[in-house]
Amino acid sequence: MQRPTLKDVAERAGVHVGTASRALSESSRHLVSDTTLGKVLAAAQALGYTHNVSARTLRTERSSAVGMLLPDLTNPIFPPMVRGAEDVLRDLGYSVWIANTDGDAERESAAIESFRQRSVDGYIFATARLDHPLIEEMYRTSTPLVLVNRRLARTDVPAVTSDDAHGTVLALTHLYELGHREIVYVAGPQEFSTGLHRKRAFVESMKDLGLPAGPDRVAHCVAWSAEAGRYALGELLDARRRFTAVLAGNDLIGLGCFDALRDRGLSCPADVSVVGFDDTPFMDRVAPPMTTIRISQYELGQEAARLLVDILNAPERRNRSLILAPVLVVRASAAPPGRGSVPP
Repeated sequence: MQRPTLKDVAERAGVHVGTASRALSESSRHLVSDTTLGKVLAAAQALGYTHNVSARTLRTERSSAVGMLLPDLTNPIFPPMVRGAEDVLRDLGYSVWIANTDGDAERESAAIESFRQRSVDGYIFATARLDHPLIEEMYRTSTPLVLVNRRLARTDVPAVTSDDAHGTVLALTHLYELGHREIVYVAGPQEFSTGLHRKRAFVESMKDLGLPAGPDRVAHCVAWSAEAGRYALGELLDARRRFTAVLAGNDLIGLGCFDALRDRGLSCPADVSVVGFDDTPFMDRVAPPMTTIRISQYELGQEAARLLVDILNAPERRNRSLILAPVLVVRASAAPPGRGSVPP
């Protein structure tokens, strides 16, 4: 049986082919009347008509698809970003194709090549490192792209991020107001803007408060993970650094700090307070519930999608970036200093 065509649908509905095409596209069906839309959809269903996406891509050089690259799909910060982007793009007639790179440059390159072969219209990158030659080259050659959550060292590439520096100040100020003066920081990897900017804000804010901010007050993690946080804080504890509170580079690192304290028979917050960053899902369900800095992960994805569509629709416009405001979420993992600083 011959596959029904768009022309067949138009003839059955009694409309022009162009009208049928607009009615069958989610991004343009608002341009036809409800009556006409009903006729076209009924005709398409009766004939068993489906879009021939490959043919449309060849004809228009647009696939109505966006490639979204993530560094670690198991990190709970990223699924809400995907959902936010997908909700916006779906309503505009786009599909979202996702690739998990595990932070590996070769996997990222392979994913981008696969997306290119399928003629995606643009890219959303959650994988950006401060020094990222591949993204920089794509931007230089006018590939439509937007960064989300992380930035490059250069500031002209479109990005939607949270105000990491302000969030760090909020967290540190909260600990200071609780009475903490001996505070350490467990930093995320410094090759990412999130790691670098949050650590820099911690050091500068400690100095502004008149508190010690030397290298002995900071431990560095090799990954954004609980395992890395456990190891890094464990090193500070083994070095017998004195502190009553820990500010963690993100919530997963904060969970690792919980583990490191338990390993040594210490309690949070009775012995040491811990504050995280990101407010990833379920931080209100851990023990103790984690005080943290909330960044709107869903909204980051939404705004990244809107910004990319703006670029696709008006590539001649000057690129812009957005910075979203974070919020302090107070829970039970931070309290006034209790028994004294550790080590005892």
